[in-house]
Amino acid sequence: MRVLLIDNSNTRTKLRLSSLEKLDSWSCVIPTKEITQGKLASSLEGISWDAVIVSSVVPAKAEVMRSFFSETPCHFISHRSHLPIGIDYPQPEQIGADRLANAAAAHHLFGSPGIVLDFGTAVTFDVITRGTDGAPVYQGGVIAPGLASMTEGLARRTALLPHIELREPEHAIGKSTEQAMLAGAVYGYRGLVREILNQIQSELSQEAAIIATGGDAALISRGLPEIKHHCSQLTLEGLRLIANLNLK
Repeated sequence: MRVLLIDNSNTRTKLRLSSLEKLDSWSCVIPTKEITQGKLASSLEGISWDAVIVSSVVPAKAEVMRSFFSETPCHFISHRSHLPIGIDYPQPEQIGADRLANAAAAHHLFGSPGIVLDFGTAVTFDVITRGTDGAPVYQGGVIAPGLASMTEGLARRTALLPHIELREPEHAIGKSTEQAMLAGAVYGYRGLVREILNQIQSELSQEAAIIATGGDAALISRGLPEIKHHCSQLTLEGLRLIANLNLK
């Protein structure tokens, strides 16, 4: 079975072909604001698939895709999906589909307990533990502003601060406005991430594997030895795993 995997996030929408066993080579990225039926048609021209699985956190764009794929077996991930992990969360309908996909992939690839950090428009921390029966369970997590969201918000709200291109700072003591903003953004953000990780670990009975994914993962992880694994395709791997349980 050829499955079209779609990770519809706030900024970018990733499309990837896959079998049920592994990701294929074809992929495509569309800015989420550009998702229309016409854009999907042109981006997928010449591509064939048997079924579609979607992780969406943008309801308006989810409806566009629901209509576009209406004649194809199509599954939108939610807490009601068949998942390779359990859920221990009071209101499971509030859990983002991407967070469920990340948790499923993290357990499959790195075991439990685990903490997944997804660096996107927001940064999410998702915790997977083992229940009393030993089965993996999604426990919950943390949501904080993403790195780009913080720096862009600073530039928008202040008259003299520019938009900056995020990269590793050369020094902690900036010798220009841009250098000062870079130091504050990158070093400060690593401090935020480290403190949240420390608080999460203090509530777990075992040391957890820490896995990073998302657009800013490589930059921020570089200065955080606590993060042992970087997996750029984590969400897509989770989609593939969940497809195995929902599309056969």
